Amino acid sequence: MLTSRRRSKPGIALSLILGGAVGNLCDRVASGRVVDFLDVYYKTYHWPVFNLADSAIVVGASLLVLEIIFSHPKAAENS
Repeated sequence: MLTSRRRSKPGIALSLILGGAVGNLCDRVASGRVVDFLDVYYKTYHWPVFNLADSAIVVGASLLVLEIIFSHPKAAENS
């Protein structure tokens, strides 16, 4: 029987980082370069071009940093 496991925030963050890195690596191996295709403009401001793998890495790293900063260490249990 399959049991549902609670997804941990660090696990999700590390999965995003790894998935983004693997995506960029596959792109690099397949075409010799990483293809950036999202180009965002707002009025006269131009955001640097990026791809979804880059976004996954940034979101994962941000979640990991927030988890480290705001996590409360569990009290040590006496055996």
